[in-house]
Amino acid sequence: MIGNHEMLFNHVIELLKKRGVTVDDIADLVIFLQKDYIHGLTHADAAESVRIVLQKREVQNAIMTGIQLDELAEKHQLDQPLQEILEKDEGLYGIDEIMALAIVNVYGTIGFTNYGYIDKVKPGILQVLNAHEPGIIHTFLDDLIGATAAAAASRLAHQHPELEDDQDIYTD
Repeated sequence: MIGNHEMLFNHVIELLKKRGVTVDDIADLVIFLQKDYIHGLTHADAAESVRIVLQKREVQNAIMTGIQLDELAEKHQLDQPLQEILEKDEGLYGIDEIMALAIVNVYGTIGFTNYGYIDKVKPGILQVLNAHEPGIIHTFLDDLIGATAAAAASRLAHQHPELEDDQDIYTD
């Protein structure tokens, strides 16, 4: 019998697939973020880090909630003005980013910079999710995927403390 933890993990993976996002897509973002810092980083290592992040309950809850809100908005089942705000993915809405920051925070402050950067340049699957195709709403999903990638990249960075700048800048 599958435990509740494994059931939630599998459910989130399926929700992501339904929305056109795979662990491999998110792993590509992790590589994008860490390729200049962790030499020899493999796609398998990045995907493993993504899977570990996706096993965290707070990450699962944020993804399930965000996807549900995106889907309800697609079906026009939200009250106005929220319906229109999500349809337009209004820049000043910000709740989508707040949910993403809950994910980013799982592996420390480096996640904030990773997330800010990837949210700005929108590489890979993030560009696809931000296409704003008629009838398809990813107001929450794009930020949640960027945050998941940022958290997975941060997790890997924490495993490589030798990459930190250990030079004492205060010596004469």
